[in-house]
Amino acid sequence: MSLVFEHVSLGQRVLFGNGKAADYLAQEVRRLKARRIMLIASDRAQPAAQQITAQIEVLVNYTQVVMHVPFEVAQHARAVAREYDVDVLVCVGGGSATGLAKAIALDTGLPIIAVPTTYSGSEATNMWGLTVDARKTTGVNDAVLPKTVIYDAEFTMELPVELSVASGLNGMAHCIDSLWGPRADPINQALATEGITALAAGLPSIVDDPQDLAGREQLLYGAYLSAVSFASAGSGLHHKICHVLGGTFDLPHAQTHATVLAYVLAFNMDAAPEASERIARALGATDALAGFQRLRKQLDAPVRLADYGFTQDNIAEAVEIILPVVPANNPRPVTRDNLTALLNAALVGDDPIVVRKADTAESHD
Repeated sequence: MSLVFEHVSLGQRVLFGNGKAADYLAQEVRRLKARRIMLIASDRAQPAAQQITAQIEVLVNYTQVVMHVPFEVAQHARAVAREYDVDVLVCVGGGSATGLAKAIALDTGLPIIAVPTTYSGSEATNMWGLTVDARKTTGVNDAVLPKTVIYDAEFTMELPVELSVASGLNGMAHCIDSLWGPRADPINQALATEGITALAAGLPSIVDDPQDLAGREQLLYGAYLSAVSFASAGSGLHHKICHVLGGTFDLPHAQTHATVLAYVLAFNMDAAPEASERIARALGATDALAGFQRLRKQLDAPVRLADYGFTQDNIAEAVEIILPVVPANNPRPVTRDNLTALLNAALVGDDPIVVRKADTAESHD
């Protein structure tokens, strides 16, 4: 069968190397001819940020980084950028720092240099998100794609194992969603498969030894691949669910993704056999769900949304918000009943097999 598809690759400079972040950042600031630099890093990320920016002069150090990027925070940060006539944004940290930089760039067009210290992957996408009145709104705009990403695994060494696991599985969720996203094609599917392989190799190694630098390199590499594939393929069912859980119910980003992924995989896999085969091979398994469950157990990964504040009373509201944004090309029809069953299972940590075996002969609401 001949291949017919349209693929768009995003233009971005990627610099990768242990112990090189400060040198790389100074190099990029010179290349962009930037003079008025706004650093975006949370209080927790300040020690790393100070090391990374040691060779440049920072005009504004903005620390008000909040998960899910509340609109009010974005507006304040935008005003600060204008007040100081900033000409480049440098974000250091996880997805929240990158997300805030994107919110500023969306409004101002300022270039971003991103130095991620987690495995969220936001730094390699042109997707932005803002939370307004407990509703997370997302969009795509090339203005928010960082001009340069600097990966230095040394600055992920302080990320606790538990959060590293959740963040790495968040990256894996990008990969798996990319296999059946709205614009899935053979190129982003290949990137996603390699991303799963890298993340599945790196995660167990840092659980065994949190100071395993090679393992953390694999995680950054996998996170980058996951983000590039996701930016191309678009947001699938998993991300539509998690954006609602995070934006409306304020659930923690990485842990929510890590928890829900098994249930979306179980939900879709039999309706997407080619994607399931790719996932299984990347996990070194004969069955995608069995391989993922084995990895999740090995990592002692999150298993229950109830552990993060989600409740039975929240499910009906979540279903009503998610249903209208479910991608039309999702492999398996999504209905109020089967989506409710998925969230019920994820709430209490039921075996995902119950979602896989649920009736698949339903039609869209």
